[in-house]
Amino acid sequence: MATTLTFDVALDDLASIDVDAEPVTTIAEGTEARRVYLTMAVRQRMHQRSFRERVLDAYRSQCAFCRLRHRELLDAAHIIPDAAEEGRPVVTNGMALCKLHHAAFDSFILGVTPDYIIQVRQDILQEEDGPILRHGLQRLEGLKIQLPSDSGQWPNQDALAWKFEKFQRAA
Repeated sequence: MATTLTFDVALDDLASIDVDAEPVTTIAEGTEARRVYLTMAVRQRMHQRSFRERVLDAYRSQCAFCRLRHRELLDAAHIIPDAAEEGRPVVTNGMALCKLHHAAFDSFILGVTPDYIIQVRQDILQEEDGPILRHGLQRLEGLKIQLPSDSGQWPNQDALAWKFEKFQRAA
């Protein structure tokens, strides 16, 4: 016996939506803003949570660059991206990085040599800004990353070479 399932989707009061209008990016002060939400489908790697836990455990819940120890501010950063053919969700293809250093690593502001030395992109070293730039990025130049206690969990040097080549081309 076949069962038929039905459901209703309530999008909104269609009369109040102008689908051809430009999206509102600012709302004038004092104007009552109407909260609008959108339900989205999101792709998430099935192994991401276990990858994160294994990497953070290997690095003793601290950023490999700055030693920040607040787990809620740490990510498991892939060296070779997960989407790349060579990218695998293994500890040796990851580093525990705080959110600032993860973003800087992924955007090639910071690089790591196959010998585990942090390099800062030259234009960033010459830039003058506030304390985050000075203390959070520039001071890392030439420092060795913090490595897991177990050398079998250290970042794969071939993976670091792959990423470092891209860092050098971005500079």
